[in-house]
Amino acid sequence: MFNKARLKLTAWYLVIIFLISGLFSVAFYHASTREIQRIVERVQMVQEEWQGRLRNFPSPPPGAPSLEELQASKQRLLMNLVLINGVILVVAGGAAYFLAGKTLTPIKLMVDEQNQFISNSSHELRTPLSTLRAEMEGSLLEKHISDKQARKLITSNLEEIGKLQNLSNKLLQLAKLHNPISTKHTEQLSIKEIVESAVKQIKTLANAKQIKLETALKDGIVQGDKDRLSELFVILLDNAIKYSSEGSRINISSRRSQDTVRVLVEDQGVGIPEEDLAYIFDRFFRSDKSRSQTDGFGLGLSIAKQIAEKHNGTIEVTSKLGQGSTFSVSLPLVQS
Repeated sequence: MFNKARLKLTAWYLVIIFLISGLFSVAFYHASTREIQRIVERVQMVQEEWQGRLRNFPSPPPGAPSLEELQASKQRLLMNLVLINGVILVVAGGAAYFLAGKTLTPIKLMVDEQNQFISNSSHELRTPLSTLRAEMEGSLLEKHISDKQARKLITSNLEEIGKLQNLSNKLLQLAKLHNPISTKHTEQLSIKEIVESAVKQIKTLANAKQIKLETALKDGIVQGDKDRLSELFVILLDNAIKYSSEGSRINISSRRSQDTVRVLVEDQGVGIPEEDLAYIFDRFFRSDKSRSQTDGFGLGLSIAKQIAEKHNGTIEVTSKLGQGSTFSVSLPLVQS
């Protein structure tokens, strides 16, 4: 499909170039032939005058072009214009093919990403739906079902429905973040307050695993959406807690430079395999190690990256397998 579209776009480029070049050449040829015709008529007049004055010398005056030469110049002009237009079309064809590829490549990437997104979403949705169906069909095959069995079935179904709701909410978040005006409610915010608010939201999960959250924050003023930025750090902290062992520690710190503030979330968890680091922010990506340890859809870090980029910031990760990971978010400071 991409190649067909590229060839069609190249053809349209060539049609436009051919029309412009052709019209220009026709106009130039007519203007030139009119000028040549005037010269021919002038030469004829001079020849007649010359022959009238000097009967003994019927030849044209010295240096004057002959009529045959002038007629031949018309033919040469026409051939040169055809040749030039041919060269223009060949060169323009190559350039048009290259530009068509450049023009369509972002669209191709977007379509491929969309198709991959739909495929991954369908796969993730199919798993809880299949579980729901299997459990319900299994229960229907039972002639008699006790109250305990019914409650167990309902509880399991509610868990799967919760997963579906969680997935749909994350998909909606990603869709909103792709909207160019999704981060329009911006204000000047204290980065320290934002991070502390995220720590407060995640405190219960940390306490459940007896994980200590230690903060060492330097303040700075950033421009952004309060809820989005808070969500960004909640995602990072939630991720750190999921992959940290009980009784470990998570350090949250910030560093300031002249024009940016950098927030680091450092855990002592399982770490990320080196070969997975390049894909960790991709949608639905989960390493084999994380799949065996926690539930999830692999959308959290993708959402975190989108939020950081919406605020003209960046997010990076360094990790050592078995020792832990450090996520760092850099955001531009408001210049006073």
